[in-house]
Amino acid sequence: MLKKQRAEFILQRLEELYPETPVPLDHRNNFELLVAVLLSAQCTDERVNKVTPALFAEADNPFDMQQVPLDTIYQIVRPCGLAPQKSSAISNLSRILVEQYDGEVPDSLEALETLPGVGHKTASVVMSQGFGHPAFPVDTHIHRLAQRWGLTKGKNVSHTERDLKKLFPKESWNKLHLQIIFYGREFCSARGCDGRVCDICTTCYPNRKTPFKAHKP
Repeated sequence: MLKKQRAEFILQRLEELYPETPVPLDHRNNFELLVAVLLSAQCTDERVNKVTPALFAEADNPFDMQQVPLDTIYQIVRPCGLAPQKSSAISNLSRILVEQYDGEVPDSLEALETLPGVGHKTASVVMSQGFGHPAFPVDTHIHRLAQRWGLTKGKNVSHTERDLKKLFPKESWNKLHLQIIFYGREFCSARGCDGRVCDICTTCYPNRKTPFKAHKP
């Protein structure tokens, strides 16, 4: 099966399995989404969703969040890990949003990436899930699956993102990155599939004899 054929099969199969793609992180506005995605770094969405209600009860907008004591933010987000960095980033980006963007989350990938604690992946998620702009956020999970399915040989998430954008229609990106995450969690996790178990792996590589080892980013 050629790479293009694998991509077409994967797109069709994921659409069958996940016709609806609810955003995994609970939020009510783009500021809450930005903070939730920031907190999700090296943390599960489930844990973030347990933490954010208390945080957003303190402040659900940058005007109020910049007034919340840093230690209060820190104590709330501690279960998410990397709490010193994340709490500082939330406080500082809130101040910057107020001072430079009138309290609005900017509708620009470049502007988002200048905010404290906001990297390319976080900015891409906000652009796609918050503003609906075509983006293909690639984390280590998607990176690993894309390699396992023969969609890329990229050795880092940036390379993998470029390859996936070339393979799939632009109008599919926002939905597809979530579909890949959902499928990976349900059928193709690191423990649940080694490249020879799930439906997509066995269809793409029916003759694979040994476990697949992905390049780590």
